[in-house]
Amino acid sequence: MDGYYAWMIVATALVLMMTTPALALFYGGMTRSKSVLNMMMMSYVALAVVGIVFVLWGWSEGWGADGVGNGNGKLIAGPFHEFGLKGVSSGNFIYVLFQLTFAVITAALISGAIADRVKISSWIVFLPLWVTLVYFPIAHNVWAGGWFYHHFPNLDYAGGTVVHINAGVAGGILALIIGKRVGFMKDPMKPHNLTLTMIGAGLLWFGWYGFNVGSIVFTSDALSSPAKFSAQFYGETGVTFMNTTIATMAAMLAWLLVERILHGKATTLGAASGVVAGLVAITPSCGAVNTVGALAVGAIAGAVCAVAIGMKYKFGLDDSLDVVGVHLTGGIIGALLIGFLGTRKSPQGLDGLFTDAKGHAMNGLFYGGNFELLFHQFLGVLFTVVWCGVFTTLIGLAIKYTIGWRVSEDEEIDGIDFAEHGETAYDLSDRSGGGVLQTSALSRSSAAAKEGAHV
Repeated sequence: MDGYYAWMIVATALVLMMTTPALALFYGGMTRSKSVLNMMMMSYVALAVVGIVFVLWGWSEGWGADGVGNGNGKLIAGPFHEFGLKGVSSGNFIYVLFQLTFAVITAALISGAIADRVKISSWIVFLPLWVTLVYFPIAHNVWAGGWFYHHFPNLDYAGGTVVHINAGVAGGILALIIGKRVGFMKDPMKPHNLTLTMIGAGLLWFGWYGFNVGSIVFTSDALSSPAKFSAQFYGETGVTFMNTTIATMAAMLAWLLVERILHGKATTLGAASGVVAGLVAITPSCGAVNTVGALAVGAIAGAVCAVAIGMKYKFGLDDSLDVVGVHLTGGIIGALLIGFLGTRKSPQGLDGLFTDAKGHAMNGLFYGGNFELLFHQFLGVLFTVVWCGVFTTLIGLAIKYTIGWRVSEDEEIDGIDFAEHGETAYDLSDRSGGGVLQTSALSRSSAAAKEGAHV
């Protein structure tokens, strides 16, 4: 047990690192140079705001025993039953913090869809509303034995629906509500620093081992025996570690192959994006498939997501950093493929959710199972999409028509970094002076010139 708690401390720190600095670097490098600080700030702010909300009422709402609803599970758990971790044993704080890091990165992922144009104050208002109305209820119903899981059990080992589909739906809806960036599909909006993005992708891959491998949940049988506990711990963590690794490798290569076929080049941005697509897709399924299944999950996700990111231009959706194309698409692929590739011989053993006439756990379709597992996986995806879609729309519209989402057009053109934070990421002035003051003067001159041109 001591080894397990030591590992969970490490896993929690790894997932925390996935938001800052990993996601901040990954997203920051993909934006334009005039927006990089704002993009990174959105991840840092998400860490602070969501973390505090989680401790105050998020844990209670997601994993608390109180709640309202029908059936043996609760549809919504009470946010004040364990407010401020009241009654939660300090020995359980590691698990609380582990779940906290998942809530943080889910919210931070959304920021990539709305890059370059959102006021930091509006983002700060959005975060507690969204996790309260969307993330915690979905986590409760998928992971914590809520009403939906009780009636429609489905598998999500580490967050394919709760994290990635959730963030992808929210990001796409906010991108529609907030609107396109100035110059979208007219001006070049290329990543300004792919070196940062590649570093960020590498750190995400490293941190993802905490994300997936740390998500082990022990059976009651294992908890009753030290020997069985050790057998499950070492067996399951080894398989999820292996599956996470090889799925990511397969996804990266598949993405690069599709890029080469479609565009004639295999890019570093494609490699980084393929890594993330593979990680996303194997997240829900890493405990339910074997090694061959993990390779298939990664390859399919890498290829499909490489095509999906181009669809935003056909639909006119300004999903700035492809949150929909990678996280929504990859999350759906990973969740649904369990219905095809899941096997009862995997560590998760399909959790005994569905059994045949002999009482044996059912396999996925490719291993002799029927459509029942796939149907329940589909219902889990549908539940997440509908719940997140409805409440994100309400929150997004409420902010739009009250405090507003966007900076002014001039501020967006000149650079949201200086408009929102009074800073620039790169000091390109000469040694005789400049810096922020020089940038401020240039910004004012630019604004004055534009105002004159409008007269």
